[in-house]
Amino acid sequence: MRTQHIFPIIALAAGMQLVTSCKDSFLDVQPKGSFLESNYYRNEAEAYTGLVAVYDVVGWQSAGFITKVGTLNSASDDHFAGGATIGDIQAYQVMTNWQITPFIGPQEDLWKKGFAGVFRANTLLQKLPAVPMDEGRKKRFAAEAKYLRAFFYFDLIRFFKNIPLLTQTVTPAGMYDVPQAAPADVYAQIISDLKDAIAETNLPDRIPVASEGGRISRGAAHALLGKVYLYQQRWTEAAAELKEVNGETPGQPSAKYGYQLVEKFADLWRSDVAHKFNSESVMEISFTSLSGGTWGTAAGTEGNMLNILVGPRKYEPQAGFTVPDFVSGWGFNVVSKELYKVLHFDPRFNATIADLDSMERTGAVKYEHSYNNTGYYLNKFAGRVSNESQGGGDKPLNFPQNMYEIRLADTYLMEAEARVKAGEGGGAGTRAYALLNAVRTRVGLGPVVATFDNIFNERRLELAGEGHRFFDLVRTGKAASFLSTRGFTPDKNEILPIPQLELENTKLEQSREWGGNK
Repeated sequence: MRTQHIFPIIALAAGMQLVTSCKDSFLDVQPKGSFLESNYYRNEAEAYTGLVAVYDVVGWQSAGFITKVGTLNSASDDHFAGGATIGDIQAYQVMTNWQITPFIGPQEDLWKKGFAGVFRANTLLQKLPAVPMDEGRKKRFAAEAKYLRAFFYFDLIRFFKNIPLLTQTVTPAGMYDVPQAAPADVYAQIISDLKDAIAETNLPDRIPVASEGGRISRGAAHALLGKVYLYQQRWTEAAAELKEVNGETPGQPSAKYGYQLVEKFADLWRSDVAHKFNSESVMEISFTSLSGGTWGTAAGTEGNMLNILVGPRKYEPQAGFTVPDFVSGWGFNVVSKELYKVLHFDPRFNATIADLDSMERTGAVKYEHSYNNTGYYLNKFAGRVSNESQGGGDKPLNFPQNMYEIRLADTYLMEAEARVKAGEGGGAGTRAYALLNAVRTRVGLGPVVATFDNIFNERRLELAGEGHRFFDLVRTGKAASFLSTRGFTPDKNEILPIPQLELENTKLEQSREWGGNK
């Protein structure tokens, strides 16, 4: 059992092991000794390593196999936690049945991730001014660090609402006295950081994939700012930022940033090098099969854990049938029958859902049913034998499929929503109509009027399993109606409780929704 608070541990660890590439190993550092970063940042190479350390947290996965997408899928109406039993990865189970408490759930790991990223970004921003290096590259590093700090805070504010706001490094002792900020102040800081990043001329409009794939461009900063405005219901500002990303003519390449919908929807989920950082990718998390992650250092792997998490359990293809080359996985994020029904006759069905129910009934495969089994699994991220690691380590922890944090179809639909909510029309000839139907045309569907309901439904179909659905339900006020059968409690479960360990001997208070005073 942990005997220290997560917040102070990360404050120290962010300084002491800033250059580690293991996403969680710094969490075990004990809060004593001096900050080793005092002897670091002596040159550009060390500053770059510090920047890589900030990026590293974006793709964080916990030793307990908790990921942001896995958590959000488990919480939505489109999935069940799944796994072997009701006790398998309990943090996912309590999100599905809404039995989360301040003591039990994924919140401790998600809190760690967010503040580890914030602390690393703050450390880099504080050290950069004194680093002897090219001024243009220094400014670009700072812009990237501000973007990433905004990214981490945007996750934290959506998950927890009542959080500390730190823009400077804090000593371990000082962490116990840090107060929570008003949510409006956190959003103001997020917006300020993103505007600073956008204004920095040294932040490139386009990223050379071969040498810098995964780094942030100005287009990504506009996209995230547009998304932040959408969550604040600042419709006109959201539409303007997202139009900057999407370009003048939906469906055609963005002249400034080069973004374009990938021709074939199924190609978005390929993990070969040729399809990583494709034209639709705005912000992408990179994974590799070469990191050599092992069960003893699971949190340190650079492979994609979700690939083994969502595959069907004990999957056995039968002779004489042609079926997907799934690796036997752990059966999490089982697809709900409701999502199956709305996607069943959609062109995106096969790329999104693996219909194990039909395969089993025809005798094509055998597999072990997950807890809350429906027979439907998340095909987008199920690991394949063809993608198994050849680079050492334990194969299940070293899958190479990248993940999209933001992709162009998402920004098209967000802009369409913002315009409709701002009072613009959605009929033929309007921009909202063009945006919505560019997404539909890509998969061979006919046009529909851009009403909010049609856009909202399209987001569900297009982005299924990518971790958007739960936040979409919350931000639109629909969570209670769609999740009522799961035990969701309105005015409570829209946010996670602050981890109990964070409340002991600190100034932090539990949120009102969870019985506190904040």
